[in-house]
Amino acid sequence: MRKLKFHEQKLLKKHDFFKNWTGEDNHHEVKVIKRYHIQNREDYERYNKICGLVTSLICKLKLLDEKDQFRVKLTEQLLEKLYNLGLVNQRENVMAAEKLTVSAFCRRRLPVVMQINKFAQTVKEAVTYIEQGNVRIGPEKITDPAFLVSRNLEDHIEWMDQSKIKKKILEYKDKMDDYDIQE
Repeated sequence: MRKLKFHEQKLLKKHDFFKNWTGEDNHHEVKVIKRYHIQNREDYERYNKICGLVTSLICKLKLLDEKDQFRVKLTEQLLEKLYNLGLVNQRENVMAAEKLTVSAFCRRRLPVVMQINKFAQTVKEAVTYIEQGNVRIGPEKITDPAFLVSRNLEDHIEWMDQSKIKKKILEYKDKMDDYDIQE
């Protein structure tokens, strides 16, 4: 690199470009945001913060005696909660919970679950369907793509009754009711 001229040195004297260099090393963050089509960066930050809290909680629990009833009870509750949310695959494995990642949260978002269950071909397409109001979970219409789907709710994802997509599917399967055609 060439030596800076006097006026360039004077202009750049008060700026430290290396101060924030570590904060800009977010290649993994960008990859996760693109892959799971996260629209708010704050969602990624929240998931990351929760992962850090779970990891620190597990580290504190490991400091307790293995036969301590409080440790056993709290560990079981934590693993049960993480399993019900779909963030870990086994209820007995504390090591899996200790390695909890942001991607685990992203895989439980409604658009990703819709893609896995073949409601949409891509995550972006699923996000579009959700924002348009074509998806419901149980009786509730969901318009937020950041909605986290637990294991219990996964089976209750459906198209809205007045959705054109549902009507097309019913027409394709020849299950369209005369009452539905009148609407």
